[in-house]
Amino acid sequence: MISQNIEFLFYEHLSANNHAASDYFGLIKKLVDLRNSAPPNSPDFRQASDAITQAYALVEDEIRTNTNPPTRQVSFGTSGWRGVIGKDFSLQSVGQVAQAIVAMYRDLDQDDSLAPALGVRNFSEAQQRGAVVGFDNRFGGSLLAERVIEVLTSNGIVVHYAHEATTGTLSAAVLMLQAAFSINLTPSHNPLEYAGFKFNAADAGPAASEITSRITENARQLIAKGKTPTLAPDTTLVKQCNALACWQELVARNASLHGLNYAGIMAAFHDAPDCVVAVDCVHGASRVHMRSLFGNQPSERLLLFRDQADPTFGGVAPEPSSRNMHQVLTTLQHRPEPLRLGVIIDPDADRIRFTDGTIEIDMNLFGAMAFHYLHEKKGKHGLVAKTVATSNFANAIANGLHEEIFEPKVGFKEFKPVIGKALVCFEESDGITVIGHTPEKDAYIGLLLALDMMLAMKKNLGDYLGEIQAEYGQYYPAKGGVEVSQQGKALLDTLSGLEKYATGTVIDVGGQAKKITEVITIDGRKMILEDNSWLMIRPSGTEPKVRFYVEARSESGKDTLFAAAKAMLAEIGLL
Repeated sequence: MISQNIEFLFYEHLSANNHAASDYFGLIKKLVDLRNSAPPNSPDFRQASDAITQAYALVEDEIRTNTNPPTRQVSFGTSGWRGVIGKDFSLQSVGQVAQAIVAMYRDLDQDDSLAPALGVRNFSEAQQRGAVVGFDNRFGGSLLAERVIEVLTSNGIVVHYAHEATTGTLSAAVLMLQAAFSINLTPSHNPLEYAGFKFNAADAGPAASEITSRITENARQLIAKGKTPTLAPDTTLVKQCNALACWQELVARNASLHGLNYAGIMAAFHDAPDCVVAVDCVHGASRVHMRSLFGNQPSERLLLFRDQADPTFGGVAPEPSSRNMHQVLTTLQHRPEPLRLGVIIDPDADRIRFTDGTIEIDMNLFGAMAFHYLHEKKGKHGLVAKTVATSNFANAIANGLHEEIFEPKVGFKEFKPVIGKALVCFEESDGITVIGHTPEKDAYIGLLLALDMMLAMKKNLGDYLGEIQAEYGQYYPAKGGVEVSQQGKALLDTLSGLEKYATGTVIDVGGQAKKITEVITIDGRKMILEDNSWLMIRPSGTEPKVRFYVEARSESGKDTLFAAAKAMLAEIGLL
């Protein structure tokens, strides 16, 4: 029966000898569903697995042979360029984007206006300092990385090749090796059909807008003209790079800044029979590092989930979500150890979410806890940095501790002005870094922080959170959104109607009249109400959607704030 199903699926999704007309990932998703519905290691399971391998062989051929322009025009944003494997990401298109980056560095010899943002003075310096190159667990990652390396070495650029690695460790490698830049072939937490191309300059953080705009412009010109790089790769320029070792060295070197004694924390874990740690890698790149991160010491108290290679992610959306946290949460609930830490990490390990087996703690809460911990328990002093869409829990703590708050618009690159000053930088979408670490979000530093909190205070994260909330108040953040019929300038023009909701305006929230006490407009419109709850409305930059971020002072209050946001959109004629 399953063989007939597989045969039909291939017939339904494929067009003979026509990659462009074939829906390979629609096929793969259906095959994954078949595999998931079969008992593990059964004949049906093996047949479905073999069919997935067969479908991926077709994807690989498309990656290798597709010479068409990407189906969607290359656009390099804060998180780089993303697109569908094979359709957008081929050896040709990835080579062209790599060549666009080379051209940007070559142009420094005639126009050095980008030199401060890039952190190198000229092309020769970029060649010598070189690039760190890696990829996550996506299908075709090594193939695409090899093409990037061929382009770079053909242009005389040294390559520090990290193979499969995480965003945080590649950023650490840039700093420790004093490389000119890094290229990471990852779309982060996007679904299985996506590939991505991240670029970080010499500061190892997300690239500034002027850099991503130049890469986009150069790439589009090369693709429009059908120009492909001339390849004459020089393998002598390729040096093997242990990105995790670079990360470990960076953390140890800067322990005096952030107060995290990496070796001591790991030793304490291995010496603590009352402590268990559960890590869900969701088949991502963190699986290649996790045991080494914990010192390669066998331990029945280090539990790893989904740590096998699987580019389909077992059919789940590979993100640190409540749904994906379920296995870690339930496992910890049945463990005998009183101290319990569970985390889930996305494919390139730049996002992380926490649990102690009792409650789930997202970055809205953990980032604030991290700031309180470094300030009050480690004796560090400095400001806290959080994006405008992130919980005001950290604001309450900072005000209570008489420290400054840096609150830029959404995007980790917006923290650049306070890197080296802020004790913690974090955003609501589960990204964090700390003082003395990389300017890139990094799940591993979040894991190390959480482990240190638990071991040093001998209490679970939920208990520590409760203590802080008892002093500074309860905050309940949430986010959502709606599809609309407009985007771009038309959407912005309609959203300008929200200006009527100014400071002093009284709005209805769940049948209660609440006054707007402050309006922040650096990224959409954030309206803070008299009880310190708030709602924020901002347009998507890439889709016909409007995103909502809200924060209530009670669990039930979130829904009424969402309703108030939708009522505002209806009032201006958008819904």
